[in-house]
Amino acid sequence: MYNTLTSVTLSLLKGSVHRWGMNAQFEYFTNCILDSDFFFINPKMLLISLFIATLFLAYSNGANDNFKGVATLFGSRTSSYQTAILLATFTTFAGAVTATFLASTLIKNFSGKGLVPDAIANAPEFHLAVAIAAGLTVLIATFMGFPISTTHSLTGALVGAGLVAIGLKVNFAALGTSFILPLLLSPIIAIPLGAGIYSLYNYIISKWNLSVNQKMIDIVHFISAGIVSFARGLNDTPKIFSLILVIEYFSVQGGMITIAIAMALGGLLNSQKVAVTMSEKITSLNHTQGLSANIVTGILVIAASQFGLPVSTTYVSVGSIFGVGLTGKKANMRVFYQILLSWILTLPTAAIISAITYRLLQG
Repeated sequence: MYNTLTSVTLSLLKGSVHRWGMNAQFEYFTNCILDSDFFFINPKMLLISLFIATLFLAYSNGANDNFKGVATLFGSRTSSYQTAILLATFTTFAGAVTATFLASTLIKNFSGKGLVPDAIANAPEFHLAVAIAAGLTVLIATFMGFPISTTHSLTGALVGAGLVAIGLKVNFAALGTSFILPLLLSPIIAIPLGAGIYSLYNYIISKWNLSVNQKMIDIVHFISAGIVSFARGLNDTPKIFSLILVIEYFSVQGGMITIAIAMALGGLLNSQKVAVTMSEKITSLNHTQGLSANIVTGILVIAASQFGLPVSTTYVSVGSIFGVGLTGKKANMRVFYQILLSWILTLPTAAIISAITYRLLQG
């Protein structure tokens, strides 16, 4: 059964490599890993496969997500692309390190517990199906230039594997209250907040005839971008790490650091297409609009993390950028609708891939 899964996984991932034009470094890395058929021979190799698949998910996550926190810096031309991605990499890594001490609630929520019985949730096959499905979903979106949610991909993958494992006994009540509701609320809250904060700033400036210190605005903008990226590392790292909780060889600290490194590599090597969408296609930004959007995103993501809710950095980031764009009537509705469609398709896509993968693993 493992050789069957290997051939399916190879065809899917290699197809992504060639179709979306991955760079040579990642193609070489992927082929070296996937051409090793022995990964699916015995339980020990299954755990190795799970570790590799989780790193693949972390890489895909970094490629799709790392630039989101600094998109307004580049979009408003407050910084260059190179400066923005380096800032994102450093602060995301810092957030990942902090997550080893503060994010135990998220690890529990995304291990599959609460949705399916513990015996199934702790099975390596279950986690392997989730990692492969979520990684492929995020990777496909990345090379199409769509900023999607890894949280949403993981949720869909958990549901898909869970439906195969226990059918309609999946705890959909937990899914709705713990995952779907916060994901839906994120952009709904972020859009008016983004528009409101920018409008309030303009009102205060005009009301009291205040002078604008552009240098100070840019400094605060850099700080806010760093906060958003830090919050992303804080939220996403434990979600991904939860997939390898079944591997006893890793400490929490060591596992999260390894995942953080993979996320950093994904961002450094494959963020360009998502960067263009976030920074230029949703709306044009001035310095103050970019700062307003980042403040909203940082506040929402950090506040939500304190309650253990899987709020999507993607949704609040896109929502806040779109919100400030609406105030100047510069928001690109066509692009926004395309992104919304990609969000809608994320969950069923991940669920289908996960269900097929888990079924193959069951033999």
